[in-house]
Amino acid sequence: MNTRQWLEKLVSFDTTSRNSNLALIECVRDALATQGIQAELMRSPDGDKANLFATLPAQDGSTEGGIVLSGHTDVVPVDGQQWDTDPFTLVEREARLYGRGSCDMKGFIAASLALVPEFLAMPRAKPIHLAFSYDEEVGCAGAPVMINALKLRGAKFDGCVVGEPTSMQVVVAHKGINLYRCRVHGKAAHSSLTPRGSNAIEYAARLICRIRDIADHFKAHGPYDEFYDVPFTTMTTNQIQGGIAVNTIPEFCEFAYEFRNLPGMSVDGIQSQVEAYVREELLPRMRSEYAEARIDIEAGASAPALEASEEAAITQLVRALTADQDKRKVAYGTEAGLFHNAGIPTVVCGPGSIEQAHKPNEFVELSQLDACERFLRKLGRSL
Repeated sequence: MNTRQWLEKLVSFDTTSRNSNLALIECVRDALATQGIQAELMRSPDGDKANLFATLPAQDGSTEGGIVLSGHTDVVPVDGQQWDTDPFTLVEREARLYGRGSCDMKGFIAASLALVPEFLAMPRAKPIHLAFSYDEEVGCAGAPVMINALKLRGAKFDGCVVGEPTSMQVVVAHKGINLYRCRVHGKAAHSSLTPRGSNAIEYAARLICRIRDIADHFKAHGPYDEFYDVPFTTMTTNQIQGGIAVNTIPEFCEFAYEFRNLPGMSVDGIQSQVEAYVREELLPRMRSEYAEARIDIEAGASAPALEASEEAAITQLVRALTADQDKRKVAYGTEAGLFHNAGIPTVVCGPGSIEQAHKPNEFVELSQLDACERFLRKLGRSL
């Protein structure tokens, strides 16, 4: 199958993160098997999802070293979005291919799979590896399962290209993503008897304001990296719920917040500011009203920041193959930081624009897929 045919097949699988991706993964596995490539499936703890890892050996049969082509198979929901066409049916209009995941990031996976026959025919001295993951969109939950398995067997790689949509430009850095859920437990009372309760919503609000104060400090004082469109670490509270009635002091409030840290900034150092405020300010005040009050903060999904080395061979190679020497850093996260932290030099480069990702009528331009194919051919030949 060519790239378009592969993309049509991949988009037809509804791999929204809440669903299993096994049908897609098994389709890819079976297609590789017909070409003599035995893919390994690395399943999620509950067995409902899987990563796929496959190696196209070098001409001498070697499987060591080489380049990893990485992509995630899950997509974000279409719920509540107004699509002009079926999101899971690939539609071509005006040199664009529409469908959920066409841009983010099944286009890169499709191009990689379409070129497998060409890769196999190339007299390569190094292998090419395919690494397709699950649950990237909900916090990069799948890739660590695969990376840890590879580390346990002592696998070594020369570099990795994560094919997130970058308009086929080289991205050498991105921020880290860290999600947290906070649960504030106070004491209910009739609102006419306010001193007899401990208002969970009000104390949650104090903590939310503190989080905003920390964010404002980063904005005003840095540190800064001007290569980013948002050149400082950000913190936001994005969900909140609590209370049962307008005349009842709420005993419970829950909210979620995140921060996106610049590379080099300590995640624990940022979070410790939140926890210190809870420990030193909020809890003493709450417990003066209700001795059993508590505030629980649970760490959720996270993805480490990426800061690729300009001296790394993979960075120089991808820059040479794309003729792109600009230093480009992005605020969104990818699985690249996970590969990088595992000792695999990594850059991000793939077809499509991030501006189309997650939106209704998501699309990838045919010209972008063509550019991706040219890049991958050059990459294969360089090995």
